[in-house]
Amino acid sequence: MQNGSPLRLHIPESRFRPGDTPDFSYLDLPKAGEAKRPKVDAKASATRDLAYGLVRVMDDKGAATGPWNPKLDAETLRKGLRAMLLTRALDERMFRAQRQGKTPFYMKCTGEEAVSVAAALAMNPDDMCFASYRQQGLLIARNWPVLDLMCQVYANSGDRLKGRQLPVLYSVREASFFSLSGNLGTQFPQAVGWAMASAYKRDTRIAATWIGEGASAEGDFHHALTFAAVYHAPVILNLVNNQWAISSSQEVAGGEETTFASRAIGFGIPGIRVDGNDFLAVYAVTRWAAERARSNHGPTLIELFTYRAAAHSTSDDPSRYRPRDEYEHWPLGDPIDRLKAHLIVRKEWDEARHKELAAEVDAHADAENKKAQKLGVHGGGPFHDPGTIFEDIYKEMPWHLREQQAEMARMKASKP
Repeated sequence: MQNGSPLRLHIPESRFRPGDTPDFSYLDLPKAGEAKRPKVDAKASATRDLAYGLVRVMDDKGAATGPWNPKLDAETLRKGLRAMLLTRALDERMFRAQRQGKTPFYMKCTGEEAVSVAAALAMNPDDMCFASYRQQGLLIARNWPVLDLMCQVYANSGDRLKGRQLPVLYSVREASFFSLSGNLGTQFPQAVGWAMASAYKRDTRIAATWIGEGASAEGDFHHALTFAAVYHAPVILNLVNNQWAISSSQEVAGGEETTFASRAIGFGIPGIRVDGNDFLAVYAVTRWAAERARSNHGPTLIELFTYRAAAHSTSDDPSRYRPRDEYEHWPLGDPIDRLKAHLIVRKEWDEARHKELAAEVDAHADAENKKAQKLGVHGGGPFHDPGTIFEDIYKEMPWHLREQQAEMARMKASKP
């Protein structure tokens, strides 16, 4: 056999670069209400169309339609709207604080608020969350004080974590929110392991976890899916496809060839792709996956199809790798505007009430931010006592740390 043409290595490229005019007409977006809703005990193969399609509930005018319509009461929807507005208000203030030098780092979730808020409301309050660094809405939807989150970002004297974590890497045991890790992908195997332990102990709580599409290229993603499938772990595996990692498009992580939800099918796990900016759709699919897990039918992989409107972090300049106005062309809109439109269509909301709520949320965020800054800001103090470095690490402190702790106490006592 003679050699043919030389082999070529394929390097995925993003569709649009700085200076280009974004055009998302290539996306095959089904109409709202078209996706079928299988039974919660469905086999993975029965979700194939859902893995390649897109679950949508709200149409372009805000009306809810189709079998995935969760038919939520207006009070729950207003609660979700407020939580999304407060999440965005928190982001805006912490972003400004970083630019003012009051904290070294922050990560916004602008455009992705429904991903976390709708999911939180669809689960039980004590279900364990293994989040990534863009799901602060989980804690806000679970009514955790914004003041506490701000103190952690500032690493001030009110920070329960005592300045030991990078800003935005929250940890809230009381809200069933597992400590965040700066290493990407670790959340998936951690959540699967926790869910397996919950089932082994005959508990009733399930786990849910979130990573970005870029982190799905890590081995942790595949290891987690293997264990989840084999042991039918009661876990919801959320993959947030917001189109961009820190500087590479979702194509680099494998999104050029297929959907991320379709990866689940090969593991024997149902895969569902959902409009991540549709609050009702995210709620409905999460509720379905939670019921499946709680009924001992195993895990579900959910791909949340959304868009990262802001920079990856305050260390990132997205204008260097994507058009500045790309988010304005995103065809699935803004999750807050869409939920607002849905409530108005149902005659449960209006522009005046929305303006009033936005003002109330902004005033609350401003007031809490002032309280937090009175407790100190990063680099300006006051700080926690250095002696706290020995606390909260081991259940029983080892001998060498006890010696170091005693030495520090002697040094402090000897100072005039």
